[in-house]
Amino acid sequence: MSVEENRELIEKWYIALEQGDFETIYNMHHDDVVYNMLGNTPVSGRIYGKDACCNGMIGEKLLEKLVSDKVQFSKKWKIIAAENDRVVGMMQGGGPTKNGEMYEQTYCEIFTIKDNKIIELHAFFDTVLIEKCLFENESSLVWQHMSDNLVVAHVQLWKDEKLWREMVNRNV
Repeated sequence: MSVEENRELIEKWYIALEQGDFETIYNMHHDDVVYNMLGNTPVSGRIYGKDACCNGMIGEKLLEKLVSDKVQFSKKWKIIAAENDRVVGMMQGGGPTKNGEMYEQTYCEIFTIKDNKIIELHAFFDTVLIEKCLFENESSLVWQHMSDNLVVAHVQLWKDEKLWREMVNRNV
């Protein structure tokens, strides 16, 4: 396939996702597709095969947690780059969860195309949001809070040269 044909395939994928047409999405995947999902969440890891990726990961682990008639993936999407057999896209979407949370996620996805089908997907997303909204794991929020505080501390050190020099001189 040409770069333009690969780009068009992924545009069709985003449109099908926007319309909730999961049969079309399923048919766009190679039988030997591999999903590489960021992080250490219940939807993270390396997932092998069309059925495990489309029905297992998307259907059972993700969609079952959402209010199906109100969720809309691919509300906004854009192809960022296409080169050789790879296409990179960004998408925003989500909706209410069955536990009452609002799940609005931003994804960056790297697709690899083979034989006019998606053979591999690398997905990058907010794992703390997944844990909180889809799996009610509040412990992830503790890590996020600690991480946020660490960022604030670093910003304070960066802004306060006197404090920064004092810490450097104490070898902290």
